[in-house]
Amino acid sequence: MKYRKLGRDGPSVSAIGMGRGNQGVKFEDEAMVATFNATIRRAYELGINFYDSSDAYWSTRHEVLLGRAVKGFRDKVYLTSKFGNIDLPDGKKATNGRPDYVYESCDASLKRMGVDVIDLYYLHRVDPKVPIEETIGAMARLVEQGKVRWIGICEAGPATLKRAHKTHPMTALQTEYSLWFREVEQDIIPACRELGIGYVAYAPLGRGLLTGRIRSLDDLGPNDRRRKHPRFQPENLAKNVKLVEELEAMAKGQGITAAQLALAWMVAQGDDIVPIPGTNHVKNLELNAAAADIRLSGEKLARLSEIFAIGAGAGKRYHENVLKGVGI
Repeated sequence: MKYRKLGRDGPSVSAIGMGRGNQGVKFEDEAMVATFNATIRRAYELGINFYDSSDAYWSTRHEVLLGRAVKGFRDKVYLTSKFGNIDLPDGKKATNGRPDYVYESCDASLKRMGVDVIDLYYLHRVDPKVPIEETIGAMARLVEQGKVRWIGICEAGPATLKRAHKTHPMTALQTEYSLWFREVEQDIIPACRELGIGYVAYAPLGRGLLTGRIRSLDDLGPNDRRRKHPRFQPENLAKNVKLVEELEAMAKGQGITAAQLALAWMVAQGDDIVPIPGTNHVKNLELNAAAADIRLSGEKLARLSEIFAIGAGAGKRYHENVLKGVGI
């Protein structure tokens, strides 16, 4: 595994990190917990030292399971978590960036994960009702208290990112980025590079679209949240699958999978970018990790960028009502 520095003053993390995956979990499901533990253990064996979580994932259960899974090698890995992205009982979303909530959330995450410090702590969504300086100021206090080592922010627009960074240095910004969704190349990534902030790319496989395993809605479970996403609506999905078929053809010619080719393209976009694909299967994890060592020619990189030019895919990444809450 290769490693890259996260931000100007951050840690050295694996070139490919570990996302949370899409699968839900129940504590009483022993088989699922065993699979989760095995996947995390294998990730560590492969040199992956960067693990992503949030108090919003699996109703806080992901933090609990991740903390337990890394207990035997906690001091050799970097754990992240997030706060401020809230699911309300009626299914609607809310944000909370108030300073008192910052402290409350961090203490709760530390307890759930069973750790003394969170390596990288993100504001999961910008709260438009709270000045970003107040939220980041509270997060800076967590660093002073030794509860957090570095801080970051998710889905922030360039102006907010600059204000946040001025309040306290941001180590990383986390936002979606993949061959399918490249709009961040226009202003978000340049802003990060101007400020010396690392870029952590979630959904680098287009929420599974770039694996080639999703051809129709029938390939998604009845309760899969992706069924509601615009890019997976039947008419859009049919168009997107055509693009993925070109990705698959290129991958086959190189003797790798479509997912590996997509990840290799992303790793090649800069040493300041760290994709965090999510999986709950050891086999897929091993393939993802191997992508860090795949080198693509300039011709292949250019061809992929041409096929997946901005606007080539059909359907936005979220519905309009959700998009109102990102890029603030």
